Amino acid sequence: MSKWEIVRLGDICIGTVTNIAQKDLAGNNGDYPIYGASGFIKNVDFYKQEKPYIAVVKDGAGVGRVSLKPAKSSIIGTMQYILPNENVDRNFLYYVMVKIDLARFYTGATIPHIYFKDYKKETIPLPPLPVQQKIADVLDRANTLIERRKAQIKKLNLLIKSQFIQMFGDPVTNPMGWEQTTIGESCYHVKDGPHVSPEYVDASIGVPFISTRNLVDGEINWETAKFISETDYNEYAKRCKPEKGDILYTKGGTTGIARYVDTDQRFMNWVHVAVLKFGDDINGVFFENMLNSGYCYHQSQLLTKGIANRDLVLSAMKKIEFYLPPLAIQTRFAAFVEQVEAQKAKMKQGLDLMELEYKSLMQKCFNGELPCAS
Repeated sequence: MSKWEIVRLGDICIGTVTNIAQKDLAGNNGDYPIYGASGFIKNVDFYKQEKPYIAVVKDGAGVGRVSLKPAKSSIIGTMQYILPNENVDRNFLYYVMVKIDLARFYTGATIPHIYFKDYKKETIPLPPLPVQQKIADVLDRANTLIERRKAQIKKLNLLIKSQFIQMFGDPVTNPMGWEQTTIGESCYHVKDGPHVSPEYVDASIGVPFISTRNLVDGEINWETAKFISETDYNEYAKRCKPEKGDILYTKGGTTGIARYVDTDQRFMNWVHVAVLKFGDDINGVFFENMLNSGYCYHQSQLLTKGIANRDLVLSAMKKIEFYLPPLAIQTRFAAFVEQVEAQKAKMKQGLDLMELEYKSLMQKCFNGELPCAS
């Protein structure tokens, strides 16, 4: 690696912006894909980039995320084009930018932003083009294996949704004619967390404090949780105390997402997360999947108020309807989910190991420690 030139990121690529807004795409249809922060939006009748390129989310959720995009495509204004110089392999540059972790350059509290002028000053080792291509090829193959494992896990999630429909039918039509009820009628406790921003403390002495950002892909992400003091926890718990067997239900920002609490871990929830406690006639795993069904989710969106600051108030939340099959059938579905989740857990363990090895491989590639990088 000592022979490699050390350059600034801005010396080997350029960053360009676009002023295309998603609202401007209405009625525009064609053959060329256009992308936003969440991925593919639609096909339109134009494209801005003739060759494949790198895109970076520069505004809002997912700020700093890097992705590869195909030739003859475009991105909207919340993203930025990164175009490599002639002597730079595009995929090599992509992995360089992933390794840099652009998210740490963001500014802004309400809506985070990152700017090319800030991270373009980062210094990186630049090997000759043939070595760049070899490094990119090695990392491409490792990354492909990781993406395949993620796709397998997604298929298991779809399997649960498929089983739900197979056992219970379409919630809209309720073909079995089961009892119809609402969250307010079936839950004896529907409360949100504290309405004030707490003072955070060190993890070693605190209790986890969960917000909507900690509920990702149907899981509680404990690694991103902040922590509050024992004193604040005990005070907040007088109003709302989440416990194993409850449902967490998002009511602010991204609303209408349910998560069954399957841990004895003590924690507190913020105002944008409600806690639902219910009787013995409801199985929690079934309830989570029912609330996440399109039927209940659609109701939650109709009942959510606001545009910039979206809020599903508790009184409205209680109006959300769902049907209630016999407990024995709910329990049978929960047993199926348990089997699938056990399989998912094993696959996630394998994925975690693969991602750890991938980071080590990336480090070795950029340090010139592998034959491909010499």
